[in-house]
Amino acid sequence: MFVHPRQPMACPILVVEDDPELREMMATLLTVEGYEPKTAANGREALDQLRGGFTPHVILLDLMMPVMNGWQFRAEQQHDPQFANIPVVIVTALAVNHRQALGAEAVLTKPLDFDRLLNVVRAHC
Repeated sequence: MFVHPRQPMACPILVVEDDPELREMMATLLTVEGYEPKTAANGREALDQLRGGFTPHVILLDLMMPVMNGWQFRAEQQHDPQFANIPVVIVTALAVNHRQALGAEAVLTKPLDFDRLLNVVRAHC
């Protein structure tokens, strides 16, 4: 069976972003590209999805969110051996590079370069 190289087979991705328009835009783009995104509006919702059995290949994580921000989510994720090894890509409007401090695979700055986003996701799927 031939599979187009741009179309991954069932690669789940978790998009954690509080801005509903950006969250849905990212999810739509990922779906069109053949990925299987799920979304969460904050870190608490993201943890609930992980604890509910969803295991993404990569997490796209905003830092500044209500309820539970990205730093809090990442601390919880890193302390849970079941989820600690899931790669995280930071998506932020902050100018400071938090990649090393958060142990992230990459940092994408807003406004998002969607080609770069897809390249980072492809590296994990």
